[in-house]
Amino acid sequence: MSNYPLTKFHFEVDWGGTRIGFTEVSGLSVETEVVEYRDGSSPEYSKQKMPGMQKFSNITLKRGTFNSDNDYYNWWNTVSMNQIERRDIIIKLLNEEHEPVMIWKVKNAWPTKVESTDLKADANEVAIESVEVVHEGLTIESV
Repeated sequence: MSNYPLTKFHFEVDWGGTRIGFTEVSGLSVETEVVEYRDGSSPEYSKQKMPGMQKFSNITLKRGTFNSDNDYYNWWNTVSMNQIERRDIIIKLLNEEHEPVMIWKVKNAWPTKVESTDLKADANEVAIESVEVVHEGLTIESV
């Protein structure tokens, strides 16, 4: 076992059965909301705090823009009133042997925002596009 922390630059994303390369994934967080309650006959003059519903952050996926690749937009175009194509997304942090060491499983994701690259005449960078997805569950596994 290594005494060094994991590096974050070697990862892969399986999105609806397709493995796609991304430059950045952010928003992999889960939070438990706090429910406060105080019984009127309680001798304590403070509220009791209990765990409530889980809340999941939106996940942002960024990648380079490729000619004739409209996967983000095709998925986003499936959004209509009360109907959407939902996908499970699996994000894997990999070690030097390309084996997963951490796995994030995202349940029932769908795109809420698609952002094209910014354009700048004097820039010397790759065009980056992003998609922001909402979801109904995130589990984290350490392998």
